Amino acid sequence: MLGHRALTAEDYLAILKRRWWIIAAPALIFPILAISATFFIPPKYVSQTLVLIDQQKVPDDFVRSVVTEDLDSRLASMREQILSRSQLQPIIEKFNLYASQHLAMDDRIDLARKSIDIKPIQSSIARSNGLPGFTIYFTASDPHTAQQVCAEITSLFTTANLHTREDAARNTTEFLQSQLDEAQRNLNDQDAKLAAFQRQNYGRLPSDEENNVNIMNELNSQLDAANQAVQRLGQDKTMDEAVLASQPSSVPAGTPEAETPQAQQKLLEDLQKQETDLTLRYSDQYPDVKAIRRQIQDLKKQMAAAPSPTKATASSAPAVSPADSSRVQGIKLALQSIDLQLQAKQKLQEQIEAQIRSYQGRIESTPEVEEQFKQLTRDYESSQALYDGLVKDMQQAKAATALEHRQEGETFRVLDESNLPDGPTFPVRSVFAMGGLASGLVMGLLIVAFLEYKDTALRTERDVWAFTQLPTLAVIAWSGGVADSKPGKLARLKRLFSRKPPKELLADTPG
Repeated sequence: MLGHRALTAEDYLAILKRRWWIIAAPALIFPILAISATFFIPPKYVSQTLVLIDQQKVPDDFVRSVVTEDLDSRLASMREQILSRSQLQPIIEKFNLYASQHLAMDDRIDLARKSIDIKPIQSSIARSNGLPGFTIYFTASDPHTAQQVCAEITSLFTTANLHTREDAARNTTEFLQSQLDEAQRNLNDQDAKLAAFQRQNYGRLPSDEENNVNIMNELNSQLDAANQAVQRLGQDKTMDEAVLASQPSSVPAGTPEAETPQAQQKLLEDLQKQETDLTLRYSDQYPDVKAIRRQIQDLKKQMAAAPSPTKATASSAPAVSPADSSRVQGIKLALQSIDLQLQAKQKLQEQIEAQIRSYQGRIESTPEVEEQFKQLTRDYESSQALYDGLVKDMQQAKAATALEHRQEGETFRVLDESNLPDGPTFPVRSVFAMGGLASGLVMGLLIVAFLEYKDTALRTERDVWAFTQLPTLAVIAWSGGVADSKPGKLARLKRLFSRKPPKELLADTPG
């Protein structure tokens, strides 16, 4: 009466007593069938390897790694490379994987990809995002094959990591070398342009401005000294001419005054004395010392080139005559010396003024030259900074490449070799048995529920009330035609005939 009224615990116990065998039969048969099925299912064995990621052995402060790609991304990239056809097909052919299934190579490669599983191990250290390692799994129908293929795949991972890091280091070094060569060529070009500009504008560079100003100030001082010397010589000449004019002349009228070798020799001696006095007080580079020496040289040349003792001089000073008194001769010689000094001082003035004009031009052209020089210097400094940075990076890249060649960078170390599976991971008989038991119980309960739902037998007063909505006056137990000799049962029948209907049924009876 499962579908006709609500059941109580007594009803469920009654159903269980009547139909327990319907539940027990599937619960016994299904586990047996499940365990039997495991003998016909191909087993699967899983071999695994633990790979530890060793960080770089040399501190990053000394050698910076050129491989900056995130480890997760690099591991995913290596996974795709290893799962490619070019990597898996040799393994499949070597170990003759899935040969019994008579599949095409593409299908066998797909099965091999599904059999490979890589699980990264997340770091358990707080605030650490690094991967201390990862585990490689391979599933096969034979434990030895699973172990060998797992070891082969692990070797592919370690080799791929080494090649990836070495290739990255080598490519970085080659790229930096090409950039360094180009930067060096550019730096040489800038250096040549700067050197040519410095040669072309020698003395007008910004660094020469202060020196030019100092030299110009010194030249102005020399020019002032030369001007003062010219003024002083002019005054001396005027005084000597006045003194000479006041002296009586012993030269006959109309006789030209001639310069005698004696007078020239006297003048030479006076000049040499002046040179001696000047060299005692000043250095050889002093302008007056240079001027007196030039006068001595000129006088010597004049004396050597004189055709006759009576040749007239080009000087404006009066010639010394033997007829003149010694005082007049002295004054005339002094005037000749003054003229020679005036010529030297005037020539020195012209030289100093030319030098001042030259340095003045340099100073005036300095701003324009400075702008061009700044542009060239800026380009040169930029090229130099780029070259220095590339040299530093190149040294770091070479050190990192050497580090990778020596395998002292980040490496994959096999911590646990691929194991030989003790038993299959699928099918597991205990799991199949428990599944068969659960399925049998569910099936038995469903059958019992269906049978009870279809059963229309009236077994209790509640069944009568649920079916007729009438109270039960008496219940005659089913004897089955055989007298029950058990006194307990007769007593229960008497109590059943004398028992009244349930209160809740009488309360629902109309009238």
